[in-house]
Amino acid sequence: MLLNNWFLLFIVFWAVVMLSLLVIGGFFMFRKFLKRMPKDDGKSDLDWQEYYLDKTIHLWGDDAKALLNELTSPVPELFRQVAKEKIAGKIGELALKEHATAIDQDILIRGYIVATPKRDHKFLRKKLAELKIDVAPYEHLF
Repeated sequence: MLLNNWFLLFIVFWAVVMLSLLVIGGFFMFRKFLKRMPKDDGKSDLDWQEYYLDKTIHLWGDDAKALLNELTSPVPELFRQVAKEKIAGKIGELALKEHATAIDQDILIRGYIVATPKRDHKFLRKKLAELKIDVAPYEHLF
């Protein structure tokens, strides 16, 4: 009888674990699905991100790429590439709106702040302080 109870508890535990993993995976898949859904203009968020990246790829110098890599270094490795693409898309959008001839440190930092969720701003401030970059001109964006 003891073996049956133990096996039943194991099956229930395993069912809860599997259900939890399915819910977590489904949540992230649904978020990606929503980002792919076309908006009123006929393009999705990811389409616009790709558009801005394609239009501004020639504006990125080695210094800007190095600074972006340095700023995204605290992001976990698993999510770093996605974060870089999202942030680079927002930086490209700013550069196109301002008719910039190159991605400089000012545009890069402003785009990074705008693209970063508010909950991550404290990490961004810490990283900018490590790089000895003054955040005073960007306070209104935080």
